[in-house]
Amino acid sequence: QVQLVESGGGSVQAGASLRLSCAVSNTTASIAYLGSMGWFRQAPGKEREGVASIGSVWGTLYADSVKGRFTVSRDNAGNTLSLQMTSLKPEDTATYYCAARTSGSVLSLHSPSYNIWGPGTQVTVSS
Repeated sequence: QVQLVESGGGSVQAGASLRLSCAVSNTTASIAYLGSMGWFRQAPGKEREGVASIGSVWGTLYADSVKGRFTVSRDNAGNTLSLQMTSLKPEDTATYYCAARTSGSVLSLHSPSYNIWGPGTQVTVSS
């Protein structure tokens, strides 16, 4: 079973930028063989919400709340999924999760669409 691990979280001031990364942690498997991948976040007391999704070859989808500020990218050769976050706001504070589908390239911001999850990385944005 492929395992994912996120990195790059931290505490920043509003308006700052952060770049999150997601890598395969337990095997030599390549993300090139996975289906769509995505980023989700969950703030305390709130449901997990989809932030961005990217297909195995092409296509991206963003939540309205991050459109124009966040950019998802996928480097199959480098075996890394990234989320570049700019103009961060306090409401972006959450634990961010990387997710993947074993197969299939449907773009989705719904968590049931994904069957592989990382443990999460904390992002805190202060005003």
